[in-house]
Amino acid sequence: MNDDPPPAATTKPVAASSAPSNRRRGLMLLGLAALLGGVAYGGYWLLIARHYQSTDDAYVNGDLVPITSEVPGTVISLNADDTQGVRREQALVELDPADAQVALSNAEARLAGAVREVRTRFATAGELRARITDREIELKRAQDDYRRRSNLLLDGAVSSEELSHTQDNIAQMRANLTEAREQLKAATVQIDGTTVKSHPQVRAAEAAVREAALALRRTHIIAPVAGVVARRTVQVGQRVAPGTPLMAVVPLDDVWIDANFKEVQLKDMRVGQPVEVRSDVYGRGVKYHGKLVGLSAGSGSAFALLPAQNASGNWIKIVQRVPVRIALDPQQLAAHPLRVGLSTTVNVDVRDTSGALIASQVRSEPLPVQSSLGIDPEVDARIARILAANGADGAVSKAAVA
Repeated sequence: MNDDPPPAATTKPVAASSAPSNRRRGLMLLGLAALLGGVAYGGYWLLIARHYQSTDDAYVNGDLVPITSEVPGTVISLNADDTQGVRREQALVELDPADAQVALSNAEARLAGAVREVRTRFATAGELRARITDREIELKRAQDDYRRRSNLLLDGAVSSEELSHTQDNIAQMRANLTEAREQLKAATVQIDGTTVKSHPQVRAAEAAVREAALALRRTHIIAPVAGVVARRTVQVGQRVAPGTPLMAVVPLDDVWIDANFKEVQLKDMRVGQPVEVRSDVYGRGVKYHGKLVGLSAGSGSAFALLPAQNASGNWIKIVQRVPVRIALDPQQLAAHPLRVGLSTTVNVDVRDTSGALIASQVRSEPLPVQSSLGIDPEVDARIARILAANGADGAVSKAAVA
């Protein structure tokens, strides 16, 4: 009879004793992995992560250049539409120029009339000077005649009545001479120190011509900057008033990022720090390089239409966000254009804190200066022709010559 236990009975205690050992080993490995992960993350945060501030509350922003009418008129031509790219000074809208052309013709006619009227004043002054000279000669002749007659009165060659008439004639000539001199003064006041070209009345008429020519040029509405057309509201045949919004042009080659960082992230942010930007439209495959160019003067809630009333009694502390402007590399923008309002993720390298807290200049290249429509050599030439055709080069007052 065999009293040995079966093999199965001898292996069960061995399996039961190895199970707790395997669990301890697994827990130890798990704890070791967690410890190593914590150490690795701590090292990463200490060496790298703490030097960066990131947010996904960031959006593309840019200039929205409004196109408005400066003169009233009816739209007769529309040369651009939404989503269309336009060049600087490209024609966008044409207004009916008929009214402006009529006004310009009237202004030119008034300028010609003003030149002739001022020339008449110069001629009148010259005539009065000649009249005064003539009356002075007549008065001197009458006075000499009176003296001769006075010597003949004692001899009886001249009667006292005739001598009295001579005296009355001298008084009348003196009065006429005084009247002519006063008329010359009145005429000289209107032209003294001027020429026909520099006379205020002619200058005012010239200004009216320039104003009418300017109104005519403003019927041709051009793009002030290069960009993409947006918000077109104007239609052909529409009657527009001055200041009416017609459309807008967005220069996409000069957009920027407005990133809204929490106030606790702003401690080490300075102007000039490098920034990495990724846009949702291109995904992680496209990375933009930019720089921090400015921090807003206040939080978003401070400039909201209805700002928070923190002293009302029902106040709850909320971490505020402050807009930070980030400029992008123009070459990268040209290769991968962005649109206003797109979402982005930004990552700011804050290791270098030597930059300024307040920006002295945000744009490296400001928007192009718009040329003035009032400077028009063609209008100057037209005015010169009108002046010459109406004899404005002749008359000059005595005071101007002196």
